[in-house]
Amino acid sequence: MEAKKIALKTLVVSIAAVLIAEILLRPIITAIFISPLPGLGITRVLEIILLILIVIQFEKSVAAIGLAPEKLLAGIKKGMIWSACFGIAAGILIIFLYAVGINALRLLYTPLPYSKILVLIYLVVGGVIGPVAEEIFFRGIFYGFFRQWGVYTAVGLSTLLFVLPHLTGGNLPFTQLVGGIVFAVAYEREKSLLVPITIHCLGNLAIFSITFLT
Repeated sequence: MEAKKIALKTLVVSIAAVLIAEILLRPIITAIFISPLPGLGITRVLEIILLILIVIQFEKSVAAIGLAPEKLLAGIKKGMIWSACFGIAAGILIIFLYAVGINALRLLYTPLPYSKILVLIYLVVGGVIGPVAEEIFFRGIFYGFFRQWGVYTAVGLSTLLFVLPHLTGGNLPFTQLVGGIVFAVAYEREKSLLVPITIHCLGNLAIFSITFLT
């Protein structure tokens, strides 16, 4: 059994909806607040709602992107197992790098906002809302569309598109590259979008918590 395939019209309308939200709505919403974080969070929530409505309209069910209601709890449980395994592997790699003189924790350092309330908002947006929106868009829709050309094509192209928005200063975002592959493989293997969503959320929260340790 393979991941369900998404139609071209669903992909096109989804891309249009996200672009409208990012280019037109986000600046307006962000301007209301002192910090851009609340605006970003609200925009991502709107994108989640829009993408789900689009999937329901064109694919007839959210099961098309791995969100079948009866499998949500099982998806979260499997996602936690994947997260534990991924965390152990990452821990072993960090210890190995530290042994050869590389402090991998500093490579994962993420600057946090200056106030406690903004830190809380940052954790909610970056650790929960953002991952949910990204997984629906990049794995549920993009991966689902590319899946018609095979697993390797779907994993490669969905990961590439996931990495591109995270490019800064010409540096390759290694964390997003590895994460994109893991998320796609987990989705393909488990057939539930809640699996990569759970891995993504817990992974982001773990990375953010490293800031408190460095």
